[in-house]
Amino acid sequence: MKQFISHWLVLTVAAGVMVAVLPGMEAVGEPPILGIAAFSLFMALINASIKPVIHMLALPISVLTLGLFALVLNWMFMELASWLALSLFDVGVIIHGFWWAVLGSLIMAVVSGIVGSIIGE
Repeated sequence: MKQFISHWLVLTVAAGVMVAVLPGMEAVGEPPILGIAAFSLFMALINASIKPVIHMLALPISVLTLGLFALVLNWMFMELASWLALSLFDVGVIIHGFWWAVLGSLIMAVVSGIVGSIIGE
């Protein structure tokens, strides 16, 4: 459980940086960190539960498309996390398009890698 909470906090920092940097991402909630925290909670739950299974099932398609299908999967997971946070908690992150989600996932990957290595995750 401690590892999941630290992963959630790392994703919250990464999502905060993503929302601050990208104009195509909008935090909903008062204060906005609540929306970012709810979004990153669902991202952490998706990453821990269904993402590995879906990526394994989609491996042949990803190989055929030279990894581009993984971008589509990441976009779908970000949209799912956004939808869950907005529909369950009325706070979250609104993603304004596919390419913003791609850039957001790249920023989240880099920032979460840096923050995770700093805290020793």
